Amino acid sequence: MADAMDIDVLGPRGIKRKAEDNRPVPDAPKRIKALAQDVVNKIAAGEIIVAPMHALKELIENAVDAGSTSLEIVVKDGGLKLLQITDNGHGINKDDMTILCERFTTSKLKAFEDLTSIGTYGFRGEALASISHIAHLTVTTKTADSSCAWRAHYSDGKLVPAKPGQSAEPKPTAGRGGTQITVEDLFYNIRQRQKAFKSHSEEYAKILDVVGRYAVHCEGVAFSCKKHGDSVMGISISASATTVDRIRQIHGSAVASELVRFDVSDDKWGFHASGWTSNANYHVKKTTLLLFINHRAVESSAIRKAIDHTYAAFLPKGGHPFTYLSLDIDPTRVDVNVHPTKREVNFLNEDEIIESVCAAISAQLSKVDTSRTFMT
Repeated sequence: MADAMDIDVLGPRGIKRKAEDNRPVPDAPKRIKALAQDVVNKIAAGEIIVAPMHALKELIENAVDAGSTSLEIVVKDGGLKLLQITDNGHGINKDDMTILCERFTTSKLKAFEDLTSIGTYGFRGEALASISHIAHLTVTTKTADSSCAWRAHYSDGKLVPAKPGQSAEPKPTAGRGGTQITVEDLFYNIRQRQKAFKSHSEEYAKILDVVGRYAVHCEGVAFSCKKHGDSVMGISISASATTVDRIRQIHGSAVASELVRFDVSDDKWGFHASGWTSNANYHVKKTTLLLFINHRAVESSAIRKAIDHTYAAFLPKGGHPFTYLSLDIDPTRVDVNVHPTKREVNFLNEDEIIESVCAAISAQLSKVDTSRTFMT
């Protein structure tokens, strides 16, 4: 039967090609180009100033570095529309105002080696420069030997006139000793960042958290913070307030009434730690840790976990403490330049130092454990 059937013999359907023949012809490699300086500056500014709270943190640290004993902070729209800080510090020399907002202009460093012994909050000279690239910045300042205050406006790191057609040079004005820095329209030229902030109230709460941390730590310095146009202060701390008083005013009497002090140092590891922590009568659902390393507010998951572990023997399951810890470490043992916002630091012998701090806290908790009260 097969012989009777007509069978078409199909020839090859195509020509088999090598795999490399199927590859698309690549475009010529793109040339590497240097970014425009304006783009570089905006990228750097966006890394350092992530939110209004970061701008304020930098400004607070600059004010305290300048020897201020009083800081007044005014905020509008969560700091996006207005962020103003007024201090009574040393002020800025008029001759320095020309380069004030240029990147890496600072009074705190001369050589890279100085980073190994830096003892001030700021050191890179990037804060005001960064702010000037993403906001409208005005600085009014008066030194003790100046007969008047001087006011200058900045944009993209440079002096700019207050109004078109006017001179950009600083102008004499009435003012008290110290410096007032006014930041307006933060992120006005980075719309995506600006749109990311959904709630002005949430940003204001973060600002109050930053102010509250430094208000607890900076004994001898008065702090006030309020919304623009409000008569009621969000935070108001007098210069004479003790650390416990500051904690009471910011975090409440419930925790302030249950605090114990701890203090420990060790020359071998080059540190001194002191602070206040809640006793076994107080506990909340989430740990509150106010951590300062060499007087800079930072975060440390290792320290937080170690403190929680220490309290596990004293608090009921799910209970967490309040701890304010000021850790002074030999500057040669600390690297403060590991994070753009200086939020994190690295230091030598971290495990040994944390163990010593937790042992000191545990010893204090054991002393007062006999007075522990229970609700029945």
